[in-house]
Amino acid sequence: MNRDFEPYYAVVFTSTKTENLDGYAEMATAMEALAKQQAGFLGMESARNGIGITVSYWKDLDAIRKWKTQTEHLVAQKSGRNHWYSWYKVRICKVEREYEFSI
Repeated sequence: MNRDFEPYYAVVFTSTKTENLDGYAEMATAMEALAKQQAGFLGMESARNGIGITVSYWKDLDAIRKWKTQTEHLVAQKSGRNHWYSWYKVRICKVEREYEFSI
């Protein structure tokens, strides 16, 4: 076990999009760039095949709260609800252990 491992948090955003995606790609790119500038941001991974899953990683719950209420992010959230998403779910998880495989 890695004794230097510090738990962190994952925000899992699962979604389905509407057919109206005007401006979506630009906003997604802008939000990823903005998230990377936030204190406590650790990284991001995403995949889409019908349903989309984006996981962002954060140092602590306070960093997540600050991101959730960041002014430009609030605008993006509203646009998402009004235009781009027909459904979404957000889960916040504590990561207490990790491992990986690589060739």
